[in-house]
Amino acid sequence: MDPALDGVRATASIRAAHNGSATTIRRLRNSGPFHLHQTGSHGEWARVSVISSMCAPLGGDRLALDITAEEHAKLEVTTAAATIALPGATGALATYDVRLTVADHAMLTWLPKPLISARGSTLHQTCTVDLAPTAAVILREELLLCRVPEPPGRLTTRLTVNRGGRPLLDQQTDYGGTTPAWDGPAVLGRHRATGQLLVVDPRLTTDHPPILIGDNPEQGHAVLTPLTRHPAYLATATAHILHRVGELLDTALEHIRNM
Repeated sequence: MDPALDGVRATASIRAAHNGSATTIRRLRNSGPFHLHQTGSHGEWARVSVISSMCAPLGGDRLALDITAEEHAKLEVTTAAATIALPGATGALATYDVRLTVADHAMLTWLPKPLISARGSTLHQTCTVDLAPTAAVILREELLLCRVPEPPGRLTTRLTVNRGGRPLLDQQTDYGGTTPAWDGPAVLGRHRATGQLLVVDPRLTTDHPPILIGDNPEQGHAVLTPLTRHPAYLATATAHILHRVGELLDTALEHIRNM
């Protein structure tokens, strides 16, 4: 194979630590398309924005992002713009792996802008979360299947969460291409935007029943559900446009904060 068509291999990393009064960034390692920029801090929180310096992921790319919050650190990580999965020169499979590690008494929020699956692309995205027993995390994911009225690419996402060395959540979703029934009534139906919000916090109680958010299924709705044996809630939303998915997930987060 022509090496020029073999895709980009890149792993960027962020590490935050607490110095007794505030969170400091101990490591920002740029790589490939990832340019990491520390933004203004807020109280004990440190903030980092992930900026893409090139079109990625393209077919054949192998991208990874490692984010670590050490004990008592409070870290918020966002992306500067939406991520667009593109077919590239070959249309080969691309991978994008996000790995989050949160130590005891630390808090991490991972709030990327939406991921857009463009026609002809094939992307396998994973997010692996390793939480200490007293760690907290807010994780948000928004997906748009196609940019205009066209078929989406093939998109597979997997979220795996372990807390205190024990499984909390492991789920995989597949959309587009030859995936069976992804656009059927039991999955997305006519909707092409979807997303989820995971909140894990030792201060939460999970004795609340599931909540249905949104009274018009044609416009979109969400379900907020407590997870068994862990102080955690998962909201899953589908809608006809991304903006509506965002509204539904915002509402879910407000419900959690008011519990």
